[in-house]
Amino acid sequence: MQEISPMERVRRVCADLELNMSEDLIFVDIEKQTLAFYKKSEPMMNCAVSTSRFGIGNRENSYMTPLGLHYVEEKIGDGATPGTIFRSRENTGVIWTEGMEGENQMLSRILRLRGLEPGLNVGPGIDSYDRYIYIHGTNREDMLGKPASHGCVCMGNNDVIRLFDMAAEGTFVYIQGTESNIEAPAE
Repeated sequence: MQEISPMERVRRVCADLELNMSEDLIFVDIEKQTLAFYKKSEPMMNCAVSTSRFGIGNRENSYMTPLGLHYVEEKIGDGATPGTIFRSRENTGVIWTEGMEGENQMLSRILRLRGLEPGLNVGPGIDSYDRYIYIHGTNREDMLGKPASHGCVCMGNNDVIRLFDMAAEGTFVYIQGTESNIEAPAE
């Protein structure tokens, strides 16, 4: 069986949800630990990421990475110095340097996600926006390519700045995982 392209996969989900397909797409593949960005269906970047070390899931406080179709609701950090530490989506004014404490810092830029699939990533107890699911830079670039986050999609700082500059608010984000790793939906 031939694998369908990320754009085709999202077109099908959009059709099911009766949404207009966005021209651009951020595609996260949890199994491969990669993120690809497509502008008008043309691949613009492909890089290693880290998704949750706790696995795939949608429950609040699970620290798992949610699946499905999202969009970039908000972009935070425009113009911040690379390596800037953010807490609660606020620029602390502190630049992370080697040797500083902190397991997985939010650095450089944040793209806050909002889910689009009711019962999967939208709704009480499973809402990606209310769970503060982001794409952001990390101080653990050594862990990229391996699950290491607390639910977010972590990127290298140069990569997240590049993505931030290319992707507009409203850009669709599709997070794909394997069926065998999906947690049962919250009730």
